[in-house]
Amino acid sequence: MKLAQGDNPYVGVPVFPSRAFRHSSIVIRRDRGIATPTDLRGRRIGTPEYQLTACVWARALLDDEYGVKPADITWVRGGLSQPGRVEKIALSLPPEIRIESAPEGTTLNAMLEAGDIDGIIAPRAPAALEHNAPTVGFLFSDPAEAATAYFRRTGIFPIMHLLGIRRSLAERHPWLPFAVVKAFEQAKAIALAKLSDSAAPKVTLPFLEDQVKAARALMGEDFWPYGLDANRTVLETFLRHHHAQGLSSRRVAVEALFHPSALEVHKV
Repeated sequence: MKLAQGDNPYVGVPVFPSRAFRHSSIVIRRDRGIATPTDLRGRRIGTPEYQLTACVWARALLDDEYGVKPADITWVRGGLSQPGRVEKIALSLPPEIRIESAPEGTTLNAMLEAGDIDGIIAPRAPAALEHNAPTVGFLFSDPAEAATAYFRRTGIFPIMHLLGIRRSLAERHPWLPFAVVKAFEQAKAIALAKLSDSAAPKVTLPFLEDQVKAARALMGEDFWPYGLDANRTVLETFLRHHHAQGLSSRRVAVEALFHPSALEVHKV
């Protein structure tokens, strides 16, 4: 958003510390006749902030995979577990995007439990998913299975965060973005080597070796790639939907996200 507005104080480097499939971000009331994603048309869906990256990706998969547009839904904005949440950056959305504010003093979780909204799209699951097990559930009954099929179709492993450097620093020290990417590439290599060490696992998770093997079987040896070339499709998909959803005032080019020297690392 800030880049499209021309006042972004940061410049990106193609390091992506957070990625997640967002099929598990869509939670619904089971008693509203919502059997498929297309049944979301005409519904009232809660969202902590319309601009959140996780929500952009969830709306993107609904659009690309099922033809459900953001304008097909009425969005109810509010805090997931605490009332009073607002957008971090002021929005200027097209008129076809309908957003309401949650009533003062209430939360999206409470509204979902009471049946005042038909579902929630958010980075994390609402407490109602556990509290109201019979009436609240995932839109996709098996989110991991749905995400696996989505990746096989599209090759997209959604990016949530990228690393940014203050533009003023990068301008004073043009070698800095190059050095940062190189350092993070080396750090990732160390982390992945330790992740594969089954003699002394570095993650508090059972069956870790099997999960790493499954990820590589599905996504390739480098299942968490850095760099522009390996992520161009993912980034272009995000930027296309970010603009289509009314968040960025113009379509931002992928290269515009990054400092030029950071991209040279992957051409050496």
